[in-house]
Amino acid sequence: MDLHKTQILLEKSQHQILESIAEEEKRSISEIVREMIERELRYRQRRQMAFAARELQLDYATDPELLEFTSLDSDDFFFEDESL
Repeated sequence: MDLHKTQILLEKSQHQILESIAEEEKRSISEIVREMIERELRYRQRRQMAFAARELQLDYATDPELLEFTSLDSDDFFFEDESL
């Protein structure tokens, strides 16, 4: 893991809570904060992907060029393996 030193300022209550968590879990405050940041970053990434999916869904529902493909949705496709 390639770590970069970063300084942040916390409210006193935030630091106390992090200190308490770190003590209970026998981990460093830095480790706890990195874990929390990672969780928030994953959440934001999922939220961005969901937003992008909704935007695409709107495009697929309204774009005439894309609507042409909806007729294929109910077609059955068969693959004939000529080597059999």
